Amino acid sequence: MKRDIHPPYGPAIVTCACGDTFKTRATQAHIRVEICSACHPFFTGSGQRLVDTMGRIDRFRRKYGQTTEPASSS
Repeated sequence: MKRDIHPPYGPAIVTCACGDTFKTRATQAHIRVEICSACHPFFTGSGQRLVDTMGRIDRFRRKYGQTTEPASSS
């Protein structure tokens, strides 16, 4: 392995948008994330709650629309 080509690997603090923080090791000292295990629906067990980042779900529904009528067979 070549010497002095890798960035320093040390302690890091990860901060989530929900306000939760935890310590890990990384090449950066501070890391900001949008979602973590404290607020993710899979880990919290909040069921089918959707995490809508920047209105992506609403934008998808507007773009493709949701039909309420079944397709008629002629």
